Amino acid sequence: MNTAYFGVTNTAISTDLLLLGLLIVSIAVLALVFGLMTFYLVRYRYNSPINRGDLPEHSFRFEMSWMTATLAVFFGLFIWGSIIYVRESAQPRNALKIYVVAKQWMWKAEHAGGQREIDAVHVPVNKNIELIMTSEDVIHDFFVPAFRLKRDVLPGQYETISFKALKTGTYQLFCAQFCGTSHAAMIGRVFVLSAPDYAAWLARNGTSGTLIAEGHGLFIRYGCDGCHGGRGTVHAPSLLGLYGSPVPLSDGTTVIADEAYIRDSILQPRKQIVASYAPVMPSFSGVISESELVELVAYVESLASTSQPEGNKP
Repeated sequence: MNTAYFGVTNTAISTDLLLLGLLIVSIAVLALVFGLMTFYLVRYRYNSPINRGDLPEHSFRFEMSWMTATLAVFFGLFIWGSIIYVRESAQPRNALKIYVVAKQWMWKAEHAGGQREIDAVHVPVNKNIELIMTSEDVIHDFFVPAFRLKRDVLPGQYETISFKALKTGTYQLFCAQFCGTSHAAMIGRVFVLSAPDYAAWLARNGTSGTLIAEGHGLFIRYGCDGCHGGRGTVHAPSLLGLYGSPVPLSDGTTVIADEAYIRDSILQPRKQIVASYAPVMPSFSGVISESELVELVAYVESLASTSQPEGNKP
């Protein structure tokens, strides 16, 4: 197990610097407060000959200056932390996407090439990684202490988190949210491999079909191509070029078609109805599993690179 926890990921470096800044500011404030207390205790001790003079009636300027300075410093730390949080939640360009499904009491990871693993996640070093996570049952929490990453994994929706591992090694993965009787046993490992080792791992664990290929099979099996393929009698929006594009809704709003939107469209088709289309799509909630959802979402996402005929846009 790798114990070199400093600078393991870009997120760890940012988080450690933030905590170091908070520690320095806290020590400085404590030193100032206790320093002044000690100074006045000695200076104005009992029987001290110093002339105390008249006590000032007001200290408004001093109090306001102290409050303003501390507020500015800690608000700056808050903004710093917010920037780190937003950066973790952002979707980096050219990121390697890995789907993670939490279930009592295991972590299931699925890679784009169809490689599947349980209680383990293999990633390459110096590569932007985006984890797209959901739960099959209760609330879990994906926690890798060495990476300084911790994110709730909720049932019924996708949560994403991004990082770039800077050092190869093996790092512990925990569930940090009590999720049942075997919560303590819900542990795993994140393996950070060099590029050649990661390519070799992918080759050794290759499957008969990629996520996209499996998703295409499900797309046909569940009859999705009959409506969205333009060959049926039902008027449904085309999925070509959908992922990442704005989608106008019947209520006048617009959403971006990301993984969460595609998932909701499959399980809750009446939640966000596309403008100019009737809400006739049935719900697949309880029909399709989380693993199949991952494959379908990957397939629909792959259609983003396919040009869409004019006039057939959602």
